[in-house]
Amino acid sequence: MTMTAQILDGKTLAQTLRAGFRKRVDALAAQGHRPGLAVILVGEDPASKVYVNNKVKACEDAGLYSEKLVYPVNVAPAVVLDKIAELNADPKVHGILVQLPLPAHFAEAAVLEAITPKKDVDGFHAENVGALAQGNPCFIPCTPYGVMKMFEQGGIDLSGKEAVVIGRSNIVGKPMALLFINAGATVTVCNSRTEDLKAHTRRADILVAAVGKPRFVTADMLKPGAVVIDVGINRLPDGKLCGDVDFDAAKEVASQITPVPGGVGPMTITMLLANTIEAAEREAG
Repeated sequence: MTMTAQILDGKTLAQTLRAGFRKRVDALAAQGHRPGLAVILVGEDPASKVYVNNKVKACEDAGLYSEKLVYPVNVAPAVVLDKIAELNADPKVHGILVQLPLPAHFAEAAVLEAITPKKDVDGFHAENVGALAQGNPCFIPCTPYGVMKMFEQGGIDLSGKEAVVIGRSNIVGKPMALLFINAGATVTVCNSRTEDLKAHTRRADILVAAVGKPRFVTADMLKPGAVVIDVGINRLPDGKLCGDVDFDAAKEVASQITPVPGGVGPMTITMLLANTIEAAEREAG
């Protein structure tokens, strides 16, 4: 008998969480601390433009103050660094986010390090990465944070479980692995070149795919009853979106699975709002 996995619906969870944010934002605004987010975009990358516009719209919908700062692709890095210094000192702004990737003439690490850690709502500053590694996070990167909320909502206990992460990026793979470690899971971090990847993934009680390759994870790579989290967003030649997991086949093997779109995606921006509100609450004391 095949079972069909329960769908972990990020869209509905995101709406529920955002409804709760509204009260916190209104309370802060009443004390003169309306949470504010500044988003910096360099260049004309179409996907980045969409992400930035979605972030700004989400802020406005939740009652946050937002600023969108757009620079041409050939801007001098010093101009952007000066703007970050200004935003660091601006009491209206509680969160600063630089949309990645940056053009090649930027030193990405230097830009991320320029953001004051207490406004680093993406959680990419070395100080915040270190705090997360120590199990005492200040800001958790938004995508893995959203995944943790989905585990919470799905009643998924991570303690003692075998967790496998495919992908080792600073944005998803590494912080996801740290969150699993902090939650008491046994963690394996793989990548697209891991030898005998299937031997690792078939042990996974919980599998997170963040590799950026369409339908890379096939049903035969899964342990029956696994929880499958698909972080990938890939556009197929016909224009349709798909994840890193072959969803239709995987849902017959997994116990719980996230769809693409409508899974992890809506949670990422939701947790960006959560981090920004939290930054404002800390500032308000």
